[in-house]
Amino acid sequence: MRPYEAAVIFDASLEDTIIRETTDQVVEFVRSRGGTTGRVDRWGRRTFAYPLKHRNEGYYVFIELSAEPPLVKELDRMLTLSDDVLRHRVIRQPDVAPTRRPGQGAPPERSVPAPAPAPEEPAMAAATREVADTGAAEPATPEEPATEIAAEPESADEAE
Repeated sequence: MRPYEAAVIFDASLEDTIIRETTDQVVEFVRSRGGTTGRVDRWGRRTFAYPLKHRNEGYYVFIELSAEPPLVKELDRMLTLSDDVLRHRVIRQPDVAPTRRPGQGAPPERSVPAPAPAPEEPAMAAATREVADTGAAEPATPEEPATEIAAEPESADEAE
Protein backbone atom coordinates (compact mmCIF):
# COMPACT_ATOMS: atom_id res chain seq x y z
CA MET A 1 0.00 0.00 0.00
CA ARG A 2 1.12 3.52 -0.75
CA PRO A 3 0.60 6.63 1.40
CA TYR A 4 -1.66 9.39 0.03
CA GLU A 5 -3.25 12.61 1.18
CA ALA A 6 -6.68 13.63 -0.09
CA ALA A 7 -7.43 17.37 -0.02
CA VAL A 8 -11.15 18.02 -0.34
CA ILE A 9 -12.84 21.43 -0.61
CA PHE A 10 -16.53 21.36 0.22
CA ASP A 11 -19.10 24.04 -0.55
CA ALA A 12 -19.06 26.38 2.47
CA SER A 13 -22.84 26.85 2.32
CA LEU A 14 -23.36 23.20 3.36
CA GLU A 15 -24.33 22.26 6.90
CA ASP A 16 -21.48 21.00 9.11
CA THR A 17 -23.32 17.71 9.57
CA ILE A 18 -23.39 17.10 5.80
CA ILE A 19 -19.65 17.84 5.53
CA ARG A 20 -18.94 15.49 8.46
CA GLU A 21 -21.13 12.73 6.95
CA THR A 22 -19.44 13.01 3.55
CA THR A 23 -16.00 12.91 5.18
CA ASP A 24 -17.04 9.82 7.16
CA GLN A 25 -18.30 8.21 3.93
CA VAL A 26 -14.89 8.78 2.31
CA VAL A 27 -13.11 7.25 5.32
CA GLU A 28 -15.51 4.27 5.36
CA PHE A 29 -15.11 3.83 1.58
CA VAL A 30 -11.33 3.54 1.93
CA ARG A 31 -11.52 1.13 4.88
CA SER A 32 -14.17 -1.10 3.25
CA ARG A 33 -11.92 -1.63 0.23
CA GLY A 34 -8.81 -2.65 2.17
CA GLY A 35 -7.15 0.74 2.70
CA THR A 36 -6.28 2.39 5.97
CA THR A 37 -6.97 5.96 7.00
CA GLY A 38 -4.88 8.12 9.25
CA ARG A 39 -5.50 11.59 10.52
CA VAL A 40 -8.49 13.63 9.29
CA ASP A 41 -7.54 17.30 9.47
CA ARG A 42 -10.47 19.75 9.25
CA TRP A 43 -9.23 23.24 8.45
CA GLY A 44 -12.71 24.75 8.30
CA ARG A 45 -13.95 27.66 6.19
CA ARG A 46 -11.38 29.56 4.13
CA THR A 47 -11.75 32.37 1.62
CA PHE A 48 -10.54 31.58 -1.91
CA ALA A 49 -7.98 33.70 -3.71
CA TYR A 50 -10.31 33.71 -6.73
CA PRO A 51 -13.89 32.53 -7.32
CA LEU A 52 -14.25 28.76 -7.65
CA LYS A 53 -17.48 27.56 -9.28
CA HIS A 54 -19.01 30.95 -8.45
CA ARG A 55 -18.13 30.56 -4.75
CA ASN A 56 -15.79 32.70 -2.67
CA GLU A 57 -15.47 30.37 0.33
CA GLY A 58 -14.90 26.67 0.93
CA TYR A 59 -14.57 24.16 3.77
CA TYR A 60 -11.18 22.39 3.67
CA VAL A 61 -10.62 18.79 4.83
CA PHE A 62 -7.38 16.77 4.52
CA ILE A 63 -7.42 12.98 4.89
CA GLU A 64 -4.29 10.84 5.21
CA LEU A 65 -4.70 7.33 3.83
CA SER A 66 -2.79 4.30 2.63
CA ALA A 67 -4.21 2.37 -0.30
CA GLU A 68 -3.50 0.64 -3.58
CA PRO A 69 -3.67 2.68 -6.81
CA PRO A 70 -6.99 1.16 -8.06
CA LEU A 71 -8.68 2.19 -4.81
CA VAL A 72 -7.35 5.73 -5.16
CA LYS A 73 -8.74 5.86 -8.70
CA GLU A 74 -12.19 4.85 -7.37
CA LEU A 75 -11.94 7.45 -4.59
CA ASP A 76 -11.04 10.11 -7.13
CA ARG A 77 -14.06 9.18 -9.24
CA MET A 78 -16.35 9.22 -6.19
CA LEU A 79 -15.18 12.72 -5.17
CA THR A 80 -15.54 13.97 -8.75
CA LEU A 81 -19.17 12.84 -8.90
CA SER A 82 -20.10 14.28 -5.50
CA ASP A 83 -22.16 17.48 -5.71
CA ASP A 84 -20.96 18.60 -2.28
CA VAL A 85 -17.29 18.72 -3.34
CA LEU A 86 -16.10 21.84 -5.17
CA ARG A 87 -12.60 20.55 -5.80
CA HIS A 88 -10.34 17.73 -4.61
CA ARG A 89 -6.84 16.42 -5.11
CA VAL A 90 -5.32 13.09 -4.08
CA ILE A 91 -1.54 13.35 -3.74
CA ARG A 92 0.89 10.49 -3.23
CA GLN A 93 3.14 11.10 -0.24
CA PRO A 94 6.78 10.01 -0.11
CA ASP A 95 7.37 6.64 1.49
CA VAL A 96 8.48 6.91 5.10
CA ALA A 97 12.19 6.24 5.54
CA PRO A 98 12.96 3.49 8.06
CA THR A 99 14.05 4.79 11.44
CA ARG A 100 17.36 3.77 13.01
CA ARG A 101 17.30 1.20 15.76
CA PRO A 102 19.27 1.84 18.93
CA GLY A 103 22.79 0.49 18.65
CA GLN A 104 23.08 0.84 14.88
CA GLY A 105 25.49 3.71 15.25
CA ALA A 106 25.25 7.35 14.39
CA PRO A 107 24.55 8.53 10.86
CA PRO A 108 27.63 9.57 8.87
CA GLU A 109 28.79 13.12 9.47
CA ARG A 110 28.34 15.63 6.71
CA SER A 111 31.09 18.10 6.04
CA VAL A 112 29.97 21.69 5.83
CA PRO A 113 32.10 23.99 3.68
CA ALA A 114 33.75 26.90 5.47
CA PRO A 115 32.16 30.28 4.81
CA ALA A 116 33.87 32.45 2.21
CA PRO A 117 35.99 35.34 3.54
CA ALA A 118 34.45 38.81 3.49
CA PRO A 119 34.95 40.45 0.12
CA GLU A 120 37.54 43.22 0.08
CA GLU A 121 37.76 46.01 -2.44
CA PRO A 122 38.76 44.36 -5.70
CA ALA A 123 42.22 45.30 -6.96
CA MET A 124 40.82 46.14 -10.37
CA ALA A 125 38.38 48.69 -8.89
CA ALA A 126 41.23 50.42 -7.03
CA ALA A 127 43.41 50.42 -10.16
CA THR A 128 40.59 51.84 -12.29
CA ARG A 129 39.97 54.63 -9.78
CA GLU A 130 43.74 55.40 -9.85
CA VAL A 131 43.68 55.61 -13.65
CA ALA A 132 40.78 58.06 -13.56
CA ASP A 133 42.63 60.30 -11.08
CA THR A 134 46.01 60.34 -12.88
CA GLY A 135 44.83 60.26 -16.49
CA ALA A 136 47.08 57.28 -17.30
CA ALA A 137 46.31 55.38 -20.50
CA GLU A 138 46.58 51.92 -18.92
CA PRO A 139 45.14 50.71 -15.62
CA ALA A 140 47.78 50.20 -12.98
CA THR A 141 48.15 47.04 -10.92
CA PRO A 142 48.42 47.46 -7.15
CA GLU A 143 52.15 46.59 -7.23
CA GLU A 144 53.27 49.16 -9.82
CA PRO A 145 52.29 52.85 -9.87
CA ALA A 146 50.39 54.43 -12.73
CA THR A 147 52.55 56.05 -15.41
CA GLU A 148 51.57 58.88 -17.68
CA ILE A 149 52.12 58.59 -21.42
CA ALA A 150 52.72 61.79 -23.37
CA ALA A 151 50.17 62.54 -26.05
CA GLU A 152 51.53 62.03 -29.55
CA PRO A 153 50.83 64.68 -32.21
CA GLU A 154 48.10 63.71 -34.64
CA SER A 155 49.70 65.12 -37.82
CA ALA A 156 53.21 65.93 -39.07
CA ASP A 157 52.47 69.68 -39.16
CA GLU A 158 51.81 69.82 -35.43
CA ALA A 159 55.07 67.98 -34.68
CA GLU A 160 57.20 70.88 -36.00
